[in-house]
Amino acid sequence: MSNFKKLSLFSIFKSKNKNNKDRSKITTQKLNDQLINHANANNFENNSKINDKKTFTQVQNLDKLQYNNINKKNFFNKLKVQLSKTRKIINFGINYIFSKKKIDHSVFETIEELLLTSDVGIHTTTKIMQYLTKEVYCNNIQEINPIYLMLKKKMYKFLKTVEIPLQINTYNPFIILVVGVNGAGKTTTIGKLAMKYKEEGKSVMLAAGDTFRAGAIEQLCLWGKDTKVPVVTQHFGADPASVIFDTIQSAQSKKIDIVIADTSGRLQNKEPLMNELKKIVKVTKKLNATGPHEIMLVIDGSSGQNVIRQIKLFNKFLKITGIVITKLDGTAKGGILFAIADMFSIPIRYIGVGEKKHDLYNFSSTEFVDALFLNNHIK
Repeated sequence: MSNFKKLSLFSIFKSKNKNNKDRSKITTQKLNDQLINHANANNFENNSKINDKKTFTQVQNLDKLQYNNINKKNFFNKLKVQLSKTRKIINFGINYIFSKKKIDHSVFETIEELLLTSDVGIHTTTKIMQYLTKEVYCNNIQEINPIYLMLKKKMYKFLKTVEIPLQINTYNPFIILVVGVNGAGKTTTIGKLAMKYKEEGKSVMLAAGDTFRAGAIEQLCLWGKDTKVPVVTQHFGADPASVIFDTIQSAQSKKIDIVIADTSGRLQNKEPLMNELKKIVKVTKKLNATGPHEIMLVIDGSSGQNVIRQIKLFNKFLKITGIVITKLDGTAKGGILFAIADMFSIPIRYIGVGEKKHDLYNFSSTEFVDALFLNNHIK
């Protein structure tokens, strides 16, 4: 074990990027493509010693029609399908680890690479690697199997701290302000939330506060029609705070349970636009001193490490109380959830794993980790 004590974390990335002062800018796309291509070529999933072969084969053989027919309650099966790209990276690395008969330097290097390639990020990866190396050395671990179990449980613990479901209280109405950058999926998320809450027996009203994006009002109205939920609108270019004020007034008079307010997408580095959100919060408090009761940031899960800066700056201007992560289907960057949980400790309320109106789910740390590792449930 004496050779292990000479391990230098991120030795691969240091040697390849020794002149790069900002390691957060490391490009992992090439490595990502190599891992996926190699995994596909060798059909690693079916040969993995740790994968449930029967379960994976069933998931792998789901065609589009079968996928659309999966019962919406069968979240775990759908999650396994939608996180397939991130899972390929992780399980290819794990498959390599289990091909080793003993622990050596390459085992730790492989874990580093698979974490960074799936966008766990350097900050969080460093914590994980320090934990693993300490456990191996202090406990004189010689076998490979305990490393896999320690890795899985450590990642689960990161996510468990932010698994806090949104509690809808009787504020008459409960006001949810939805914010985020352009293209994150705010309006679609609002439509899915409206469907979800209505099916739970609550009355919902939507505020078309995105008055600047062409088609945004019409898009929200279509969701309102589809979910049979009223939408309060004004003309294109109207003051968003005025729209939301009118919506809350109407909801109060009609005793609506929940108001969900859409807002214009904005770049997090545009201070005037961020101050506009502060104005909306101020106007909301004129009608309900405790509102908004949830300031929900919607982020695009396929954007990887770019969302870290978004969260920092939105949280600087507004006290973000919950996060929705969209577009996790079809991305190899699902590891970003671990970085978010580690760095911010903001509750992850929901995750979006598809375009259907029921493809928004309460976040479950256990199911998310199990869907990535495809092994027995954490105990």
